Amino acid sequence: MISKPIFYAIKIKRNFFTLIFLLFTFCLLFFSKTNLPAVKSGLSLWANSVVPSLFPFFVATELLMHTNIINWFGKILNPYMKPLFNIRGEGSFAFIIGIISGYPIGAKIASNFRINNICTKEECERLLSFTNNSGPLFIIGTVGVLMFKNTAIGVLLFITHILACITVGIIFRFWKKNKRSKDYISNSNNVSETKQNISFSNLGEVLAESITSATSTILLIGGFVIIFSSIISILKTTGIINFLATLNFPIFNLLNIDTSFLPPLISGFLEITNGINTISSIACKKISINIIFTSFLLGFGGISVLLQVLSITSKTDLSIKPYLYGKLLHGILASIYTYLFINIIPFFNYDL
Repeated sequence: MISKPIFYAIKIKRNFFTLIFLLFTFCLLFFSKTNLPAVKSGLSLWANSVVPSLFPFFVATELLMHTNIINWFGKILNPYMKPLFNIRGEGSFAFIIGIISGYPIGAKIASNFRINNICTKEECERLLSFTNNSGPLFIIGTVGVLMFKNTAIGVLLFITHILACITVGIIFRFWKKNKRSKDYISNSNNVSETKQNISFSNLGEVLAESITSATSTILLIGGFVIIFSSIISILKTTGIINFLATLNFPIFNLLNIDTSFLPPLISGFLEITNGINTISSIACKKISINIIFTSFLLGFGGISVLLQVLSITSKTDLSIKPYLYGKLLHGILASIYTYLFINIIPFFNYDL
């Protein structure tokens, strides 16, 4: 009698993903009326926002990987990168491009560094923890100007986002500090040899290769945006998001925070764009609450971005743990920095 429940439990565990995917397929059919508009919205978001802002950066970073710029960064910034982040100077390329571009370019560069043996496994995992960030175009342009209708809020969010990013990098300098891989390139002059250097003779070939790689990545991101738009729609229709929000009502009531923030926070935990868009539209006398929650979601990035990064790092031997820990810490630190800025600097206090 005891063996049967154990047997069924093992069987369910073994077929867990099969059951989940069957349930998802059933929900796509059963909730198609609400799901189709969500998919169209996700497709529109990807085509109108993600592709124009990220695709050129993907191509540019692929092209830069065929030049000597990584060596230049390595020589110039090694005196700063090593003591701050315990990463060789070449890692500054991932740090800088990750800041000015957006998700998931930082992770893609870190993975490319590992594939091309530019940095050690431990250094690439440290890079993963803090170089995959929201870009200024998204934070200032999309979130600040379009969602909050205020450029200064976008600037505040970007400043605290970068401060939190740097803080996470400093903290993660101790990640596997005493462990060192044997398979790494010790001479930075050899970095350019890991990829074919670009010249007039091979310009067309390198450009075509870069565009192909960038297209593959941008299509991957599009797939994640559309799928998560569908998942969020299903969770809303079935009432699961509202149920999860209800479970957290006591905590928000204790902290005297409007409980209407809970559903978009849960949505943002899955996919940040939809969550932040709803949070920014919530009418609240203390708009600082809206800004602080937005800051956390921008730092964390959401499960959708996490899976995008996982799909990129799966081609390497890099662990996803430093990324997950780093992004949770990034979100917490960014929200703390935002709270401090709002309360210390009057210019950033928008509360009525």
